[in-house]
Amino acid sequence: MNTFGEKLRFTSFGESHGVAVGGVLDGYPAGISVDFSFIQKELFLRSPSSVMHATQRIESENVEYLSGIFNGVSLGTPIAFIIRNENNKIEDYSHLKDVFRPGHADYTYQVKYGYRDYRGGGRASARETVSRVVAGALAYQWLLKKGVKIYSFVDTIGNVSLPNGYVVRDMDRVEASPLRCPDMDTEKKMNSLLNEIASKGNTIGGAVTCIIKGLPAGVGNPIFGKLQQMLASAFMSIPAAKCFEYGLGHNAANFLGSDSNDAMAFVDGAPKFLSNNAGGILGGISTGEDIVCRVVFKPISSIGMEQDTINNCGDNVKIRVGGRHDICAAPRAVAVVKAMAAITLMDVLL
Repeated sequence: MNTFGEKLRFTSFGESHGVAVGGVLDGYPAGISVDFSFIQKELFLRSPSSVMHATQRIESENVEYLSGIFNGVSLGTPIAFIIRNENNKIEDYSHLKDVFRPGHADYTYQVKYGYRDYRGGGRASARETVSRVVAGALAYQWLLKKGVKIYSFVDTIGNVSLPNGYVVRDMDRVEASPLRCPDMDTEKKMNSLLNEIASKGNTIGGAVTCIIKGLPAGVGNPIFGKLQQMLASAFMSIPAAKCFEYGLGHNAANFLGSDSNDAMAFVDGAPKFLSNNAGGILGGISTGEDIVCRVVFKPISSIGMEQDTINNCGDNVKIRVGGRHDICAAPRAVAVVKAMAAITLMDVLL
């Protein structure tokens, strides 16, 4: 299960401390001029060098395109690319060779395969997501030609959340924000909380909102091909993702039908929803309103505090995970959420 999509098929490969990570994007149409600087900008938004309280593992993130693009234009053939891993510190993980880190996929990978790459989690590492951002940036360039725009931002870290929920915000500020939050006052509170958490050697969870604008009504399929189902599949494949919701989400349990239904009216001769509690999707098909969804991320599992665990020899042991780790996954996940939304929407539209 390393391939995502049907008409647009994205295959991801590589391990955290292997030679490289990369991907193959198959089904991408011919004749699309590729903006390589845009791809690098999206990679920068995921990079720890642009985010506060992130890992000190800084990679150059230079993309090598192996096929599918000629003279800056897509050929319609598979686009293959790699990003080499340069800042490896394998020695940081040698003591974890026979120990299972709490909260990580160490144990489950060992059980499934009988063997695992213990260097930074191997395939289970969030390092893998860099290839998603490249593929997503390619997909997004195609979507922009269709009038579709995607915005994503951090709305919650711990007990600090954006006020007023989903409202129109200055999305241009997200890219300039070191925590990918569009509200300066909220960002200051988030930063103070992260400083406190970091001083204790701990980590904390967060959430990312994704807003899709310009998708026309009628996109998606009923029953087993619902648009929210495909978005959920994409977002829940991201490392550390624990929950997906759209529209009212889990708050729908607190509403009456009379309050949650979106009334309709003709405005200037065109059908219009007077609210968007549905989050832009009804019956698995887009309504033409903004698609509003949210992904919740668990706290980063690598913490500097002592924990109980076991090893391959059958012993109960103590572990304190060192190395270079984020304090919260949400800020760097913003770029990955946007990328997976783009890949999903291009696949559906194709």
